Amino acid sequence: MRCLVVGGAGFIGWKLVAELARTGRFVRILDQVPRRPELQKRISYIKGSMENESAISRAMDGCDTVFHLACAMCPKTSNDDPIQDIRSNVLGTLKLLNVCVASRVHKLIFVSSGGTVYGIPQILPIPEDHPTRPICSYGISKLAIEKYLHLYHLLHGLDYSILRLSNAYGEGQDPERGQGAIAAFLWRAIKSRPIEIWGDGSVIRDYVHVDDIVRALVMVSNETTQDRIFNVGSGRGTSLKEIINLIQRLVHKKIEVHYKPPRSFDVPAVVLDIQRIQKQLGWTPQVSLMDGLKRATEWLKFLS
Repeated sequence: MRCLVVGGAGFIGWKLVAELARTGRFVRILDQVPRRPELQKRISYIKGSMENESAISRAMDGCDTVFHLACAMCPKTSNDDPIQDIRSNVLGTLKLLNVCVASRVHKLIFVSSGGTVYGIPQILPIPEDHPTRPICSYGISKLAIEKYLHLYHLLHGLDYSILRLSNAYGEGQDPERGQGAIAAFLWRAIKSRPIEIWGDGSVIRDYVHVDDIVRALVMVSNETTQDRIFNVGSGRGTSLKEIINLIQRLVHKKIEVHYKPPRSFDVPAVVLDIQRIQKQLGWTPQVSLMDGLKRATEWLKFLS
């Protein structure tokens, strides 16, 4: 297997790249960030974005499998500039799909968002056939890309799978990027800085460790499944208050918390139903929340 990982220098992408290389795959990265120094012999790198079809074509040369993890926005900033969200993510993905078709790529695996495409859930946990009513531009863009993948499959025969992720966390996540509550909370706790929470801390999220995500990505790339869309999460919800309590136990100090008014795009609770991927791929999360928090804490302490 010769793989292109679009967004391969990011948090999840780099973990995926390392695992693909470890298991003997040839891997090429397409990303806008500078080349990372840890590159191995089986990993090549092309600096560029999905908006540059020439860079996409060079990166895709000889590859039969594409992992699409690139995203230029996050939920809290996407509503500020929906036009840029569409331009960078949706239009960029269409250019990527066009090159996939021209290059006769065997399969594309897309990382979507289980936390935003469903909107406010009608039931918990949320199954894949739940209505999709996003309340932020980020979720709308992810959903639009899902629909275009279906269209390109019908028009051009492009095989694909979609993984709707819950909240990813783990070693390697940038604690100051503004995305990822666990990394941000841990970092501030280690540095004895106050933590800011939007709302009263009752917001519930489904947290899944990056190693479990990578296993799901690799497994779905190797298999032909009955369905094409899979939730990937822990299957259980944890409130922000509970996360803070767990962190306090790990860092052995009291955390100062500042509560701010809730944000309009924050869904009150998201917990994903993961039965489909368990049944069709045999995937199940292996890293418990407490073990994952311990590992992330040790990694951040090393950084500090």
